[in-house]
Amino acid sequence: MSEAIEMAGSTPDPSPRSYPSSVSFVRRAGPISVATGNMDTFAEIEIWLLEGASAERQMIDLLVKLIRRMKAAGSSVDRLTLHIGTLHPQLVGFAWVWNIDDGFCDEVRVADAAIDSDAYKLNPLQRIVETGETIRRAPNEPSAQAEFPIMIELASAGMTDYLAIPLSGLDTRNVITIATKMAGGFAEAEIDSLTRLFKLFALHVQRHSELKISENALGAYLGYGAAAKVLEGAIKRGAGDSIRAVIWVSDLRNFTKMSDVLAPAEMLVLLNAYFEAMASAVAAHGGETLKFIGDGMLAVFPVTVGVAEASRAAVSAAKEAIASLETSNRTIRAVSDAGARPELRAGIVLHEGEVFFGNVGAPDRLDFTVIGAAVNEACRVEALTKTIGRDLLMTEAVAGHVADVEHLGEHQLRGVSARMSVYGLAG
Repeated sequence: MSEAIEMAGSTPDPSPRSYPSSVSFVRRAGPISVATGNMDTFAEIEIWLLEGASAERQMIDLLVKLIRRMKAAGSSVDRLTLHIGTLHPQLVGFAWVWNIDDGFCDEVRVADAAIDSDAYKLNPLQRIVETGETIRRAPNEPSAQAEFPIMIELASAGMTDYLAIPLSGLDTRNVITIATKMAGGFAEAEIDSLTRLFKLFALHVQRHSELKISENALGAYLGYGAAAKVLEGAIKRGAGDSIRAVIWVSDLRNFTKMSDVLAPAEMLVLLNAYFEAMASAVAAHGGETLKFIGDGMLAVFPVTVGVAEASRAAVSAAKEAIASLETSNRTIRAVSDAGARPELRAGIVLHEGEVFFGNVGAPDRLDFTVIGAAVNEACRVEALTKTIGRDLLMTEAVAGHVADVEHLGEHQLRGVSARMSVYGLAG
């Protein structure tokens, strides 16, 4: 079982830490304690890294156990950080930060913007990524502080010695750093022992790094729910599950007109702004974006608690997305000539039903998506957003669980035998 916890916004932080704006907190483990009477040796830690450590599924749990064993073996390490690179549209990597003062180990995400910051450019990590060299400095020395400003922070925390070591592997961004408060710094014998440990630990880091890259890459292209199923082994054609869900189908109004009057680069900027508004709202309310098709988007809100909860979440997401588009339109109007650009507007339809969530396609080219009569019906209703003139339409299966809706009539949909009642937000 993972020892990590995510700090809820309403939970008092027992040891608050501050991170740059480009770094976001993920979760925390600890505090790390060393059981008395259970003293490891560095040789025993090496055996554990070769055998038992491979059972750890989460990097934070593996690192916590490594630190606990290092301290049990008498290590003088008082601060440790681990940094790994990743493949992600918005992130440059992940990091884990532990210090002995509070005993906690934090996992954080590092955004792409971090590599352009002065804090990174003047950090030992940047030099290691470029040169692959090991860096050792005494934090209280003025020359070290002038070279790397982080040494000032380390010196104020009482650190006397600092070592940053590149971890062997395919990714040159994988780095571990250690620091100590020990008078005189690390003993050479301990550095030798730790270096041997870190060579074995690097193999685990590479394994976890590659898994994280797989999760990120699949998540970015399939959606994280679908990615998790694929990584769990649902990769054969026809593999999947029948689920109940609120289905979201949307498209961008006036897409053809925009394509005629805007250059491709400008059209791409607007499309990205549109999809960001749609997908961000879906994710914020517990939905999963599955597919972008031209100017259209398909998403689902799985029914995990009840249809009412999923319906209300989907409607809240739709309201948020529409409001976000209007904010973008105000920005466009402020920087453009009046009427020079078409405004961003969406047509969103919400419908509920049973769908198949899984692999569809050719034997060697699969798509993880949702299919079923409910999806087809939602797509047919979406065409009504233009004729009725509403940005948001709901079928009775969704509207029955939402307050302040009005009936907009029964409509005959192409390819659907029965007429379908359609609803919109009142007013």
